[in-house]
Amino acid sequence: LSIDNIFVFVLIFTTLGVPAMYQHRVLFWGIVSALVLRGAMIAAGSVLIERFHWIIYVFGAFLIVTGIKMAVQKARTIDPEASVVVRLARRFVPVSAHYDGQRFITRIDGRRAITPLFLALLLVEVTDVIFAVDSIPAIFAITTDPFIVYTSNVMAILGLRSLYFLLAGVVHKFHLLKLGLALVLVFVGAKMVAVDVYKVPTAVSLLVITALIGGSVVASLAFPPRETTPA
Repeated sequence: LSIDNIFVFVLIFTTLGVPAMYQHRVLFWGIVSALVLRGAMIAAGSVLIERFHWIIYVFGAFLIVTGIKMAVQKARTIDPEASVVVRLARRFVPVSAHYDGQRFITRIDGRRAITPLFLALLLVEVTDVIFAVDSIPAIFAITTDPFIVYTSNVMAILGLRSLYFLLAGVVHKFHLLKLGLALVLVFVGAKMVAVDVYKVPTAVSLLVITALIGGSVVASLAFPPRETTPA
C-alpha cells in the first residue's frame, strides 16, 4: 500500500515546485514524523482489538468499502494548494513565496515565516496519516502482535523514500495499479470479516496479493492509457 503514497507525493512536489535536490529532506522528516504518528495509531488499534474483538469486523468492512470506492471512483484532479492544510497554514502563519535553500523556516522583513518546503512537509505528513487509516487495519488482518504491526510499518515507511526516487519518474505508466490496490483492500477486508469462520492460509494470501498487484502492473504496461488529442 505504500506504493499508493508515491502518486500523491509526486503530485505534491510537482504542484509546489519542490526542487529535486530538496525532496529527500522533505521525505526524511516526513518519515520521522510518520514513525511517531503511526506508533500512536497502532497502539490505539491494538488496545481496541484486545478489548473489543468485534472491532476487527469494523476494520474489515471499512477496508472493503474503501477498496470498492477506490475501484469505482474516477480519477480526480487534486490541487495541494487548495487543501485545508495549506489554507490553514497560510491563514495563521506567514508563508514565504520563495524557497530559501533547504530551510523550512526563513525570515521576511525580520519576521519568521515558513517556506513552501515546509508546506510540502505538512502535506506529506497529513497524507501519510490518511493512508495509515487503510494500511494499519490491513496489517491487523495478518497479525495482532503490536510489535510486528509497528515494525512492519517502520520497514514500509523506511523503504518508501527509496521507492519514491526509484518510481517517481515512471509511476504515471502504472495507471491500473490503483485498481490492483483497491482489489487488495477488498481481499484483505474480506479476510478480516471472515477471520472467525475461515482463516486464509498465508501462502494463499501472498499469491493473491502478488497476482493482483503484479497483474495490474503488467496490464498497465500492456494496455497503456489512450492519449486524448485536442479537438
